[in-house]
Amino acid sequence: MLSDVTQTTESAARDDDRRAPVPAAPGARSRRRVHRAWIVAVVTFVTIIGGAAFNSLPGLLIDPLHTEFGWSRGEIGLAVSLDMALYGLTAPFAAALMDRFGIRRVVVVALSAVAAGALASVWMTASWQLMIYWGLLVGLGTGSMAMAFSATVTNRWFVARRGLVTGVLTAAGASGQLVFLPLCAWIVDEHGWRPASVTVALAALAVVPFAWLLLHDHPADVGLAPYGGTYTGKPAPARGAARRTLRVLADAARTGPFWLLAGTFAICGASTNGLIRTHFVPSAHDHGMPITAAASLLAVIGVFDIIGTVFSGWLTDRFDARRLLAVYYALRGISLVFLPMLMAPTVHPPMVFFIVFYGLDWVATVPPTLALCREQYGEDSAIVFGWVLASHQVGAALVAFLGGVARDAFGSYDVVWYASGALCATAALMALVIRRVREPSGAAAAGLG
Repeated sequence: MLSDVTQTTESAARDDDRRAPVPAAPGARSRRRVHRAWIVAVVTFVTIIGGAAFNSLPGLLIDPLHTEFGWSRGEIGLAVSLDMALYGLTAPFAAALMDRFGIRRVVVVALSAVAAGALASVWMTASWQLMIYWGLLVGLGTGSMAMAFSATVTNRWFVARRGLVTGVLTAAGASGQLVFLPLCAWIVDEHGWRPASVTVALAALAVVPFAWLLLHDHPADVGLAPYGGTYTGKPAPARGAARRTLRVLADAARTGPFWLLAGTFAICGASTNGLIRTHFVPSAHDHGMPITAAASLLAVIGVFDIIGTVFSGWLTDRFDARRLLAVYYALRGISLVFLPMLMAPTVHPPMVFFIVFYGLDWVATVPPTLALCREQYGEDSAIVFGWVLASHQVGAALVAFLGGVARDAFGSYDVVWYASGALCATAALMALVIRRVREPSGAAAAGLG
């Protein structure tokens, strides 16, 4: 009799579970082999890699475009800066559009725009076309899959392990660099820049089916709770995406932490995408290093970037994000000041040390910056982070353009390296004065789960 009662109770419990799914506490064993949130995270990772393939190109193509068309490095840098600026300015609107139309639709359109811009550039003959294809189309496409995309996925699908997942998804861009930089450098060296552009267009198109079929918008779509959280219904689509994005900006702009986060992240962009990603290869080539060797060094940065970013996400779940940012920016500034002394025709141990050191720090700033946005701005944090990311890309855009101008004017990049080192020191001080908001104990416990 007792056995029958037990079986009946267990059957009723299983029926209740199907009606209102609530996951086990983080770390507890579950009958599900893998929570769907991890599948969504993997698909997001692959999608970002496909969309980020284009980011491998600009630094490789500055010299070939200059040679073939006679365009100045400043002109080419202006197109790259437009791409980076639009990448940042699109991000907050993309986050709101994902709330309105869903993640899948926005991402598929974005991948198509990247592919169209990269493919159309094969037939360009004037620098204004470079602005349209690289600057406008690719900028809008990559901006729609920027870090705000990662923030939206993380906020919806995860309660526990958010810092770790943020680090992993941020590392996807570096993984794309690791895959495509050596490949594109070899293609440019052996076959010219046009086949390399076609390659990244095909890479963007290749991940479209995965995004459409597997990238679910919300846990409630598949009857689940977010990982480490409790089940909630899917919210109604948020109408007025542009209005909401601007309203969130207006509200955030009234607070001091927003400007400190935006300022530090602008310097982050200036000292990474704008500086190293755009100008490291041509700078190394100025010192006699082959393009393929310089591109391989950038790819190695990508290897250690993955390690550093994932580890930074783990640290962000456990330590004060402000102090982490201060340490990251200080170390980055020191490394950039020494870089001009390390440039040489061949790869030597001090340069390898710089590559490893800098790679660990490349986007380690993202998990603590996103954590501070989440702490300060709650449900609007993905959009706020989109605006902070916009400042990141504006900083990157300025240095991408001014770095080319400096090279044309002074014949070297040395002044750019030194100036960027000083900016990083400023960012370290700014990070330390960000006001801390203490989370409720339950939320903090969930974040550490």
